[in-house]
Amino acid sequence: MRPARRRRKPRAAARGPGGVRVEFQRQVRSWSPTRRDLTRWASVAAGSGAGGRELGVCVVGAPESRRLNARFRGLDAPANVLSFTAGALPHAPDGGARTLGELVICPRVLRAEARAQDKSLKAHWAHLVVHGTLHLLGYDHERAADARRMERREIAVLRRLGFANPYRSL
Repeated sequence: MRPARRRRKPRAAARGPGGVRVEFQRQVRSWSPTRRDLTRWASVAAGSGAGGRELGVCVVGAPESRRLNARFRGLDAPANVLSFTAGALPHAPDGGARTLGELVICPRVLRAEARAQDKSLKAHWAHLVVHGTLHLLGYDHERAADARRMERREIAVLRRLGFANPYRSL
């Protein structure tokens, strides 16, 4: 007697070329890139060292973004993207060993910035996913030298993804 074949559960996440697995959650109805695009952008930004890691991407409204920005950064305004490392996630399984972290993105802020900077919405989404992913990997822009290093990495990753230098028009 052969054992019954178990049916596979549909996967709720996509895995990118670098092996990053993206969990995508949407709290507002607004255009956003496909999970496949988000996964590709984050995977290229993370590079080969992040294979098998998990990344959450949550799309929220301006009130929620503002609340999180005030609570975690002391800024009383919605943010385009907020990055939370695995250690900062309250419900990370197994201490978040395989969890890279979570990006919280506010499409309303992102849309306004793209318009103001005369960039395509998709290009600005890609930039912010790359930017947020690099934050989760330890990049920051608090000091001038660190900002230059992070910008160089962003430009290289975005070029590899087929997007223009996001800082050229600023």
